[in-house]
Amino acid sequence: MTRLALRRLLLATALALPLGSALTGQALAHRTWMLPSATVLSGEDPWVTVDAAISNDLFYFEFFPMPLDGLTITAPDGSQVAAQNQSRSRFRSSFDFQLTQPGTYRAAVTGDGLSANWREGGQPRRWRGTREAFAREVPQNAENLRVTLGVRRVEFFVTRGAPNDRALQPSNEGLEMVPVTHPNDLVAGEPARFRLLLDGRPASNVTVEIVPGGNRYRDAVNDQKVTTGADGLFEVRWGGPGMHWIGASVRDDRSGIQGVQRNASYVATLEVLP
Repeated sequence: MTRLALRRLLLATALALPLGSALTGQALAHRTWMLPSATVLSGEDPWVTVDAAISNDLFYFEFFPMPLDGLTITAPDGSQVAAQNQSRSRFRSSFDFQLTQPGTYRAAVTGDGLSANWREGGQPRRWRGTREAFAREVPQNAENLRVTLGVRRVEFFVTRGAPNDRALQPSNEGLEMVPVTHPNDLVAGEPARFRLLLDGRPASNVTVEIVPGGNRYRDAVNDQKVTTGADGLFEVRWGGPGMHWIGASVRDDRSGIQGVQRNASYVATLEVLP
């Protein structure tokens, strides 16, 4: 495919998929996460405050605030909840939302962006950004150009009172996790089961990484890795209580743009109770 043809394809599809803020190459080497102040709530007027960041140490602010473009909060009846008090500081983003209904809520940040690699004057070059920026910033004479569309989902779940599963239904776009064990009913010492889907179909033979929070204060990360089965199912045996990060990614040629590969990634924050 010629450079000009690729440029035209990217511009033609710029509005076909939702755009999200692109992260820098350095940021993508770190873990992205959202951390709710609580995941199981009760009472007459419960609220959740959320911190969101990109960092090396999990749930510790030390690198970059996570962009909140593409944030949606789904209520127990399937309606959308407005995020309140959004802010962005040097190392973190934050927002609040009110749990006006009983049941389970899902807060997710979704989006996509392009990354490109090529050679220029014999030297390797890298770039990341939106499709519009690609058309402006990647040189037309790029040699050995390789372009990847990154599609991501970062999310967590909270429940007020009795849980339900309306907000847990998949969108059938990109890489998603469908809980078999309810995500707000996780207990240390008890196994939990989840299913990974890719565009609504079981994502088989995918490596899932599970990392407990607090690694800043440990000599070892204490992560574990499991692999999904043919039905997309995987099981996690928690090493202990606390907040846990779960991440997975799949690379394929389903970007919808000729000559462009897709990297679909998924991240969730889950709380495991004692």
